[in-house]
Amino acid sequence: MLTLLVIEDHALVREGLVRVLRQLEAEVVVFEAGDCQSAVSVLERESDLDLVLLDIALPGVDGLTCLDMFRTRFPSIPVVVVSAYDDAHTVNRALKHGALGFIPKAYSTEKLVAAVRQVLAGNLHKPEQLMPVSLAAELAPTPTVQEAPASEFGLTERQAEVLGLMTKGKSNRDIANLLGLSEGTVKIHITAIFKALGVSSRTQALVAVSRLGIKV
Repeated sequence: MLTLLVIEDHALVREGLVRVLRQLEAEVVVFEAGDCQSAVSVLERESDLDLVLLDIALPGVDGLTCLDMFRTRFPSIPVVVVSAYDDAHTVNRALKHGALGFIPKAYSTEKLVAAVRQVLAGNLHKPEQLMPVSLAAELAPTPTVQEAPASEFGLTERQAEVLGLMTKGKSNRDIANLLGLSEGTVKIHITAIFKALGVSSRTQALVAVSRLGIKV
């Protein structure tokens, strides 16, 4: 029997991954977690998991920090990152942090299943179009990202507050209530944040916060 753990904060995406993963074998048990803390609780109970699938943009503790924690506390459990943000820099950072593979969320069901099987077989999986000439060169250590104030990225104080609440997994309605704004105003701020960071989605914005070291 195959035993897996999916760590993804968006319920619909998580449910979709679970459905796909159940195609791997006749008997598959898939545990679910919406954040790093919940995932740790599962790992403490289920120490014989075959594989963990981890999103990068998680509320609270981000995915790469979570991955570092797993490598320290549960070194024998393989982890593969599943993310919508699949540029070369992000993919290579995930591998440097100890992931055994990186699966873009844009993959079809068939490609995702094939990638998971590849990792379960003990092989490294990396998106084909990003395959390097020299893997060793690309996995060389890089300097730690230093935190920088949001203003350095063209964000106003209010936009920084909105972005900070986004990193905590708050919805537009939650942000509006917490900051005393209308949902329409929150959407305007989020659009401005996307433009300033050069992204087009919440997931990409949250990954950018981690990658760029934006202090919010």
